Amino acid sequence: MQYITKTIKGTDGSEATLTGYIIDNSKEIDPDRRRPAVLIFPGGGFNKVTDREAEPIAMMAMGAGVQAFVLRYSIAPSRYPVQMLEGAEAMKIIRANAEEWHVDPKAVTVIGFSCGGQLAASMATTTGDDVMRENGYDPDAVRANGLALGYPVLTAGKYTHAGTVDKLLGEKKTDQKMLDEISCEKHVDAKTPTTFIWQTVTDAVVPVQNSLLFINACVDAGVPVEAHIFPHGPHSLALATAETAVTGNAAQIEPSAQVWPSLWADWIKRNFVK
Repeated sequence: MQYITKTIKGTDGSEATLTGYIIDNSKEIDPDRRRPAVLIFPGGGFNKVTDREAEPIAMMAMGAGVQAFVLRYSIAPSRYPVQMLEGAEAMKIIRANAEEWHVDPKAVTVIGFSCGGQLAASMATTTGDDVMRENGYDPDAVRANGLALGYPVLTAGKYTHAGTVDKLLGEKKTDQKMLDEISCEKHVDAKTPTTFIWQTVTDAVVPVQNSLLFINACVDAGVPVEAHIFPHGPHSLALATAETAVTGNAAQIEPSAQVWPSLWADWIKRNFVK
């Protein structure tokens, strides 16, 4: 296994860290293997980048035979589009090193949790295409080949999580043009790749309508979408097991949602393993 770290400079002078967990090839087992990869965007409301949706998710991915990368992106007071551009640079780095890191460059997916869902969706939809071009990125060259989302913040409309928008946009949080720009459900089109999404109905922090709006947008655009809406569980479940539950928070151990990693692994296998 290789463990790599890369520093990504934010456009505002901040820094992000890309951490890679890379499965080495074996001379005994397909020495030329190229694996799918996943770029992980943890949540944290842009106040922090939570550990609960970082390395544990990378370990889950590796267990499914997927090369895993975690982006610890810039948080407030950094504002949009700093974090999205860090994501674009991370995608560029992963694809540029695909041969060394045994990655299939046509099978680089993203997964985002909570506010990280907005960043992940920006890497898969046309949400920030114009801004990326303005900053020297070809949006199609950094677009993800697959999108996965867990209890994501996706809309800046009626069902948004106001705290996320406040931290992401700062003083521009009431600018309707900016609100439309970061509402990922409004930027789903034929370029959006196959999508996997899960959330609980009882999420009291980020309304489940975020997921439903995005699911409907995928259906309308003809984008393949696999959706799992579980009946119980609070926000920020991560793996929904004791492994990722905050100490003393038994509610984050939710049996009904514990199946999502195996469902995701099956989605990866069906769509990205040759």
